[in-house]
Amino acid sequence: MPAFRFEAIDHAGKTQKGVLDADSARAARSQLRTQGLTPLVVEAAGSRTRGERQQRLSLGRRLSQREQAILTRQLASLLIAGLPLGETLAVLTEQSERDYIRELMAAIRAEVLGGHSFANALAQHPKDFPEIYRALVAAGEHTGKLGLVLSRLADYIEQRNALKQKIILAFTYPGIVTIIAFGIVTFLLSYVVPQVVNVFASTKQALPFLTVMMMALSAFVRSYWWAVLIGVVIFAWLVKTILARPGPRMSFDRWLLGAPLIGKLVRGYNTVRFASTLAILTAAGVPILRALQAAGETLSNTDARERRRRHRARARRLVAVARARQHEDVSAGAGSPDPLGRSDRRRHHDARPRFRRRSARTRTPHDVPHEPARTAAYPCDGRRRARDRARGDAADHRTE
Repeated sequence: MPAFRFEAIDHAGKTQKGVLDADSARAARSQLRTQGLTPLVVEAAGSRTRGERQQRLSLGRRLSQREQAILTRQLASLLIAGLPLGETLAVLTEQSERDYIRELMAAIRAEVLGGHSFANALAQHPKDFPEIYRALVAAGEHTGKLGLVLSRLADYIEQRNALKQKIILAFTYPGIVTIIAFGIVTFLLSYVVPQVVNVFASTKQALPFLTVMMMALSAFVRSYWWAVLIGVVIFAWLVKTILARPGPRMSFDRWLLGAPLIGKLVRGYNTVRFASTLAILTAAGVPILRALQAAGETLSNTDARERRRRHRARARRLVAVARARQHEDVSAGAGSPDPLGRSDRRRHHDARPRFRRRSARTRTPHDVPHEPARTAAYPCDGRRRARDRARGDAADHRTE
């Protein structure tokens, strides 16, 4: 049953907004009139209005990382408590404060009630739920542990947000200091230095080279500050355009990984994201090749992502070779007439007790004519038989 977003007026003239389930827009209007409301706008929950498009352009993302973590935590808690998925989505639809989240949950619930899986319903909103999110949800549905997987996913999102917040805070103070220092220098060059220049000019004396250079720099800033601003904007645009190409971007990211100071931070950040994502995927039961692919997409460095792709291709070849060898071993074992197989016969032969033959110095006269039988189960039996046979031959010789 699809979901519809409505805007209606009650008897007091107040505007009410919400989401309801109905077979069609006409049925939704009938439900609103039954409740004593006058419908103004009734449209599908998946449609976007002009205001929402402007909000998307202004904010960049429709669902923030914080909202995604809270939503995932609520889903996990309700599913672990034993609520069905449809009722869980209905509860989130009713309790969501933001209109977009309410409409999003209603649209996902409509897809789930229509027969689609939860992962396929989330795939209809790729901007809000990335591929790694959908892969974990699909694995949880396949293994029957959707609540547990969503709980781990919520922990992962919260840890990722905390790490990103730490990095932002680490760069906030140096950035503020840099901006303030640049502003102070600009103020000195544009206002203070011209006041001092008049004092130096009245003395009519030769000035040092550094003072002359500072005065020239001050004059340039006061006269051509607009050119400096335009040059900075053009330079930033050129850098962004060049880095948008695959080749220069790869070279820049490769240099960034080996940079003295920031390289360690970039390597650590990408390693933490890759390892934590891979751990969650493998714990959820995702195959290792698919887990490597999904975890590699979380890397922000293109050079590290390319290396991950090569490693994944190598792992795929090794898996194919291992499966081929396993198939050959099974085929060889099935065609052998011996039920033990060649390798098992070799291990059975090596497991037989081995005994060292006596040297010539330790041999007795009775042991010389007859050697112990190699087919005896134990060496003592062979020596006993040889000794008895030698004694019998000696007795027969004496009787003769």
